[in-house]
Amino acid sequence: MIITWTDTAKAKLIEKTQEQDGYLKLKYDTEGCGCVVNGVPTLWFVSELDDDDQKVETNAGDIYVEKSKQIFMDDIMKIDFVKDANCFQLKSPGGMLNPRMGFVKKVH
Repeated sequence: MIITWTDTAKAKLIEKTQEQDGYLKLKYDTEGCGCVVNGVPTLWFVSELDDDDQKVETNAGDIYVEKSKQIFMDDIMKIDFVKDANCFQLKSPGGMLNPRMGFVKKVH
C-alpha cells in the first residue's frame, strides 16, 4: 500500500496534531454505517495502536491501517486537504474514496 500526502494536507496534519505524541491511523470507520462493508475512511489520532494495525510509511510519517480492513482500501492513495471545505480527502487513481474525510483526535 502506498499513501502520499499533498503539501497542504501535511501542513494541516501538523497543525491538528501539534506535535503531540500519538499515532495516526487511517481508520475504516463502520460505526453507524450498518455493516462492515459500508464503512468510511477517517483519520484518527490515537494514543495506542490495536493488534490489527499495520504500519504504512508515507511522505508525512507513518500511518497505521487495520490489516483486516485493507480490503476496502486501494493500493495507491493520496491524502489532500481542501481549505474551502475544511476537510481532508482520500483519493486513488480509481477515484474519490472519501471527499470529506474527518479527523478524530482520540489522544489522552
